[in-house]
Amino acid sequence: MMKIDILSLFPEMFEGFLKTSIIKRAIDASLVEVNVHNFREFANNKHKKVDDYPYGGGQGMVLMCQPIIDCLKTLVTKDSLVILMSPQGRTLSQSYSQELSLEKHLIFICGHYEGFDERIRDYVDVELSIGDYVLTGGELASMVVCDSVIRLLDGAIRDLSHEDDSFSDGLLEYPQYTRPYVYDGNTVPDVLMSGHHENIRKWRLQQSLLKTYRKRPDLLQKKILNEEEIKILEEIQKND
Repeated sequence: MMKIDILSLFPEMFEGFLKTSIIKRAIDASLVEVNVHNFREFANNKHKKVDDYPYGGGQGMVLMCQPIIDCLKTLVTKDSLVILMSPQGRTLSQSYSQELSLEKHLIFICGHYEGFDERIRDYVDVELSIGDYVLTGGELASMVVCDSVIRLLDGAIRDLSHEDDSFSDGLLEYPQYTRPYVYDGNTVPDVLMSGHHENIRKWRLQQSLLKTYRKRPDLLQKKILNEEEIKILEEIQKND
């Protein structure tokens, strides 16, 4: 079972997240244990203050290292990977979520206010971002990462259903359809109704390459294409 600990000043933000959908089912099935810790409880000053003005001046307040580090020390083991949610970190990707899903223990530090005391980074293994923008705090970002990781745990969702997700093989996912066959004059592609599995596979591959070519051509620059994919992509480029 994976264990996840989250350090936050606002643990109430996680209540709905942990009690809904796939995350709740994974917790109920003992696939993952998630605990949220208010690191304010570890502040060693009279008023439980966790932030202070930055040395050298500047705007805003900076999180103090003492409450966060003392909280971390009660949680870290040899199996722990400590992740600091920060816009300065590496950007989350599907492949990195897959790597994280193999870890035994993840610890997330959620910041707030203007930033962290730099010394906190000495206790961190990875700095992680969900994109090039700034949020009010790290709570929402940590939920995004947890969701992307937990859904990949064995048994969290239907076996193999995540293997066709966008980015899993470096391409965007092919179009999906369900009932009714006709809606508002639009019909499901005939190939999907044919029952011919090889033709369906080829159509889905062609559609994945087409979507990626039109929407995220940067992904194609990173992917090593096989002979079949190269041939299909050349046909797409010729006809588009």
